[in-house]
Amino acid sequence: MASPEVLGLRLLLSPVTSDLLLRTACCSIGLALPVYSTFKAIENNDPYEQQRCLLYWAAYGSFSAAEMFAEKLLSWIPLYYHMKFAFLVWLQLPTLDGARQLYSSHLRPFLLKHQARMDLIVEFVYGAMSKIISAYQPELEFARTLAVKFLMTATQMVRNLIHPVGRESNGIEPQKRQVSESEED
Repeated sequence: MASPEVLGLRLLLSPVTSDLLLRTACCSIGLALPVYSTFKAIENNDPYEQQRCLLYWAAYGSFSAAEMFAEKLLSWIPLYYHMKFAFLVWLQLPTLDGARQLYSSHLRPFLLKHQARMDLIVEFVYGAMSKIISAYQPELEFARTLAVKFLMTATQMVRNLIHPVGRESNGIEPQKRQVSESEED
């Protein structure tokens, strides 16, 4: 019988299961945990934790953008998700402070060097987004209304599945006949 450590290692290194496991772990470590940590930092009004979260999101956002552009190349790298998971852990752990290191040594110098150009790009993008939203306001409002109706319907369907309410007869099923007390005797 294999020990739990050996079984875990086999599961982690098996090509069939490791991809799903590590993608889930990357999502949990890379997104779910930081979202909750950010929530706690905001709610506790802790400036140090808020800055730590901002540094993480800057590092994670940069990594995600680079990953998106290099996706086809990265998919060929063996054990890529193992390395990504280790990188995300490194970014997160307060003892290693990877996000701060990445920001200070790479991201900050790059952004400072290109800040004027980036400001122009951001200003252009926000201006274009405002124009699009203004131009298509009725269509966007219609889409929002449809989305709200769809979500309300879906929510009601889920509620009915979880907590079924007494169904009314649909005309196909025979109605149950009420038996009065006089008929019982």
